[in-house]
Amino acid sequence: MAEAAPDVVLREVTKRFGDVVAVDALNLDVAHGEFLSLLGPSGCGKTTTLRLIAGFEQPDEGKVLIGGTDVAGLPPYRRDVNTVFQSYALFPHLTVADNVAYGLRQRGLGRRERRLKAEEMLRFVRLEGVETRKPRELSGGQQQRVALARALIMSPRVLLLDEPLGALDLKLRKELQVFLKTLHSDIGITFVYVTHDQEEALAMSDRVAVMHAGRIEQLAPPREIYDNPASRFVADFIGETNFIRRNGSVVAVRPEHIDLVAGADGMAATVVTTMIVGPAIQCLVRTDDGQEVLVRRQRSREGGVESFNEGDRVSLTWAAESALVLDPDKEGTHA
Repeated sequence: MAEAAPDVVLREVTKRFGDVVAVDALNLDVAHGEFLSLLGPSGCGKTTTLRLIAGFEQPDEGKVLIGGTDVAGLPPYRRDVNTVFQSYALFPHLTVADNVAYGLRQRGLGRRERRLKAEEMLRFVRLEGVETRKPRELSGGQQQRVALARALIMSPRVLLLDEPLGALDLKLRKELQVFLKTLHSDIGITFVYVTHDQEEALAMSDRVAVMHAGRIEQLAPPREIYDNPASRFVADFIGETNFIRRNGSVVAVRPEHIDLVAGADGMAATVVTTMIVGPAIQCLVRTDDGQEVLVRRQRSREGGVESFNEGDRVSLTWAAESALVLDPDKEGTHA
């Protein structure tokens, strides 16, 4: 059976703001039903890319296709997408039900049909019983789910999410990450999600596009992004990485892949400090040539890293397959 065409296609898309190139000749395909995250630091172009798909910005060069249709010049309301913002953008004077049904009203659906669809969608996002409340009477997490319901009730081909959890506290953000991932699995529509939170992107996405300077530095499933970063930028941005100079080259090694041993079979170092971080323990060491290296291991009853104290002499070791030699230009290869 033929593979379904991508729901979103960007071809050589460039967007400038004055002399600043926000998106630079970007190419991207988002598959039907995929959960794709655009991840990167502030100013990398991820939000501008989302706005180009949504229609809030128009490209200076290149093409944007949604469902195979070139949407150049079309405003947001004429594209088969809907956007959920960090600020929720709910109407404070309307009830929850009227907020959710607002788009249906603009489409001309009758009052009874709007009410029934709004109630159904609120049940879907687990907000039964709040139909008559105003947004100010809800928590931040509840308001975000109302915003999701309002977007989903329009049955868009693509749901665009612009840092939707950014205004929430950590505990609630993690709860809604699970909710969003489950919601995506249940409804099966395409999600394009913008975030600067790497943990969020890796936890929820089918694929992650790591962006830097208006371009996609690496596009891959979360596991590959973490285990096989394609450049020093990706290795440094995703998780924590030690860049260790040894034998005339620089290798990238994750803290959890390094062992500390008391013997001399490794890279000689001195323990600077140890820190307990929940179920793990972190140890900062300084090698004899002055490099600081972070080591993280699970705590154990047998001692392990926990048995070392400030000032102890140790050696650093790691498996060959855990070290990634990064080409300074782009690609990484295992050593």
